[in-house]
Amino acid sequence: MKVFSSIGELENAVGTHLGHSDWRTVTQHQIDTFAEITGDAQWIHVDTERAARGPYGTTIAHGYLTLSLVSALSWEVYQVEGFRMSVNYGADRLRFPAPVPAGSRVRAGVEIVSVTPGDVGYRVVARITVEVEGGAKPASVVDSVSLLVP
Repeated sequence: MKVFSSIGELENAVGTHLGHSDWRTVTQHQIDTFAEITGDAQWIHVDTERAARGPYGTTIAHGYLTLSLVSALSWEVYQVEGFRMSVNYGADRLRFPAPVPAGSRVRAGVEIVSVTPGDVGYRVVARITVEVEGGAKPASVVDSVSLLVP
């Protein structure tokens, strides 16, 4: 994990790929729980028998489930010290180019895109690319925007 001890160090990392998180398995239980919480119980996510006959041969994770993993995976790659808090501010340029089959492993790569001072702190844009182990395309790519408050 890369730990930045100042905003200046983070600014110097703009345009730099910081590395990857550990691999994490996305389980059917997680997919089912996400479906229950969000009310998105589409068959491709939760009906294992029907999904086995579907286009992917198995159930797949919701795109937004994959997106929800971004924060935790990113924390494994980098952190910035000396701030009272870091909060999610939003997301730009979100895409889901490939599915995440149940039981597959994913990890996130992180690149710092920009660091911008604002009224309350600093906006940090990090491009997070979630890949599926053995996959040809990323499962998701998002410019995740965080607000660091001194």
